[in-house]
Amino acid sequence: MKVTITPAKLKGRVKAIASKSAAHRLLICAALADRLTEILCEELSRDIEATAESLKQMGAEISYDRERGVFYVNPIRDLSGACSMDVGESGSTLRFLLPVVCALGLRAHIVMHGRLGERPLSPLWEELMRHGCRLVRNKDGSVDTEGRLKGGEFRIAADVSSQFISGLLFALPLLKEPASIRLYGNVESEGYIRMTISAMEQFGLKTMWQGDVLAVCAADADAGENPNRIGYRSPGSVRTEGDWSNAAFWEIAGMLSDGGTGGLVCTGLNEASIQGDRAVRELKMKIAAGNAVIDARDVPDLVPVLSVLAAAVPGSTTFTHAERLRIKESDRIISTVNMIRALGGDAEETADGLIVRGKERLRGGRVNSCNDHRIAMSAAVMSIACEDQVVIDGAEAVAKSYPAFWEDFEKLGGKILCEDY
Repeated sequence: MKVTITPAKLKGRVKAIASKSAAHRLLICAALADRLTEILCEELSRDIEATAESLKQMGAEISYDRERGVFYVNPIRDLSGACSMDVGESGSTLRFLLPVVCALGLRAHIVMHGRLGERPLSPLWEELMRHGCRLVRNKDGSVDTEGRLKGGEFRIAADVSSQFISGLLFALPLLKEPASIRLYGNVESEGYIRMTISAMEQFGLKTMWQGDVLAVCAADADAGENPNRIGYRSPGSVRTEGDWSNAAFWEIAGMLSDGGTGGLVCTGLNEASIQGDRAVRELKMKIAAGNAVIDARDVPDLVPVLSVLAAAVPGSTTFTHAERLRIKESDRIISTVNMIRALGGDAEETADGLIVRGKERLRGGRVNSCNDHRIAMSAAVMSIACEDQVVIDGAEAVAKSYPAFWEDFEKLGGKILCEDY
């Protein structure tokens, strides 16, 4: 799909969509729990649906009431057969569920799409093999699993992907033997690990994080209780909080429209959320002040849209520790640089990130989303600061995380023309 945008300031109120990061975690906990769980999740996306469908293939009974915006999740019971799972392009679904599949002893065939099959699974892959599972990477990129995960100490690099750590945390309560996770290296995206811990806590589990070691016990247990005596306990019903990652697009749109004076407001957000991308409010002011250095270690998903702001304000902004962006839906360092340049901005990649130099005038132009939802939405926000039209090819990529993005963009005053190829 091609979207053509005529530059216009945005204003009004828009409700934050449900956090897909939270929804993934709540769905997994519910599928592993002891009884039915209702999950309020008023908006869906391709990634959320990928997790729900994969859990259904694993044996959970899941239905969704679109009118009420509620998932009904009956937990996995039958572990006797093989299953085939299609995780789409969702890295979270794959990395969260691979350790769970192994811990349950399921024989699974896991299918991926897009660049997901190219994205690394090491060192998680080696740890799962070391603890008793057999994993096979097929020529088409799919993965086959066999065997049941055994306990003990899992050693995992903390600076590769927080999703590996979250996946192992989900798996620990399912193991027959005591188990723990030992981290080495700098912990990146700690907020996402904390989100996993918080979700598990809602299901009766407490994570003890002492130094570089994590272990899980029942929330009402003594710290020394054997982890293999615990299980997920459903709270009955839970709510998916608003998503700061996607709200960031409206935060930056507000800055470009009226300097962030309140003409554009995103509602439905938890101001005390542990979501790492809540930092967008602090970081946007830092960039607007000029000549900022942004450490992206804990907020990699914010880099494209923060770069848009950096391209339109005076001074130079340097983004560091953003290496992991190279293994997203696109090489997000290159695609962000190309997006900014295509619309008349000044940006260059570095070894671990990028540098963006602000310009008074951005001309507009044509952008390829590279099938990356965050590039498509960032380009739309950048149009606010452009003089001429912005054309976005592959605009349908927003469906991965925010299917109603174009509808909301138009409601806020955006002037768009959507065309199928």
